[in-house]
Amino acid sequence: MSRAMLEYITPWLVDHPEEIEIAEVEGERGGIVLELSVHEDDVGKIIGKRGRIVRSLRTLAKAAGQRDKQNVMVEVVD
Repeated sequence: MSRAMLEYITPWLVDHPEEIEIAEVEGERGGIVLELSVHEDDVGKIIGKRGRIVRSLRTLAKAAGQRDKQNVMVEVVD
């Protein structure tokens, strides 16, 4: 559910939506880590001023994961 949410929201935030990649990795503590990779010009847009956008994406992903009783983290990778 949280991966689908990221797939829906992130194309609206970037200039190169065709280069968005979301990898789902098993976390160290049994949770799920969604690794978000975007075009190098769009990294700042995903992070936002003082990290506000990525913080909001993490909050939404965590809330979506709670519905499925999963601990979900979002990481922006280069």
